[in-house]
Amino acid sequence: MTAAIILAKREPPERAKDRLRLTTDLPFAADLMVACLQGGQPVSEATAIAGTTVGGPLGERLTWVSGQLRLGADPDPTWASLGDDRATKQLARAMVRAAQSGAPVADVLSRLADDARAASHAAAMARARRVGVMAVAPLGLCFLPAFVLLGIIPVIAGLASSIVLPMFP
Repeated sequence: MTAAIILAKREPPERAKDRLRLTTDLPFAADLMVACLQGGQPVSEATAIAGTTVGGPLGERLTWVSGQLRLGADPDPTWASLGDDRATKQLARAMVRAAQSGAPVADVLSRLADDARAASHAAAMARARRVGVMAVAPLGLCFLPAFVLLGIIPVIAGLASSIVLPMFP
């Protein structure tokens, strides 16, 4: 029963792959949008350029947002639609906040890119540490029986041979 629950909660491999790609592409897309904005492009055009260049799942979402902004959609709900996924939630919040407050979008995106890069680095380090921990279990399973057979059993056999058991008549 618990195995069925764990398997039911497990994320499908293609969804995990898309989420990983979203996470790794986000800093590059944010930096590209910053470069476009600093070059004088409007937000919708910077988003379109980043979406076309990045491609993949993030590129599709950015291209959709760009199309909506070009058609004159309200920026708040348009950017908020990216908040469905954990990877793009930060981008959605930052862009909605920038649209509401009038803060410079390039500064917001620069901070977002730095934060996303740091989070990606931390996740990669955690995965690398997890590999090291997971490699110990098979090694332990291989070496523990050998240690018992070659180290402990001969000692016990040696001690047992020297112990004199009392004889009952």
